[in-house]
Amino acid sequence: MANLSIQVISFNCVLKNKIGTVISNTFNREVITSLEGESMVLQGLARGLQNIKAGEKRKIILSAQEAYGFYEPAKVILYPKKKIGRDITVGENISIIGKSGLIRSYRVIQLHHDMVSLDSNHPLAGQDLIFEIETLDAREATEDEIASSKNAVSAQVLH
Repeated sequence: MANLSIQVISFNCVLKNKIGTVISNTFNREVITSLEGESMVLQGLARGLQNIKAGEKRKIILSAQEAYGFYEPAKVILYPKKKIGRDITVGENISIIGKSGLIRSYRVIQLHHDMVSLDSNHPLAGQDLIFEIETLDAREATEDEIASSKNAVSAQVLH
């Protein structure tokens, strides 16, 4: 295995599901290709970008488990509409402060008479994903960039 380096890369990314439907097309500027941190999302993508060169194209395929995890029905809750305090629509993202004081993000998936169904699964949970990458720029990260990295590819939600 080649020596892994931490790089700063800028790249175009076309994200598709396993049947080839385009989910999104993004440009990502100056992203750190770090693999550190166990709780980071998209570590498989970070691994697939290791030692990439400017102008290089790669197709990185991640299983649902490697991407945003499996869809978990237990992450769908019923919540009283009156506690939200405003009108909401299906598909809208909202944040709710729980009893513990933690803020949780949910997507509104269904409206009922007095209740609303909220889903905290990532919208791409349960899907195998294909990342088609075209690298525009790639360089070694400086020690300062590594130390202050908040834009690591495995930490950000690209889509």
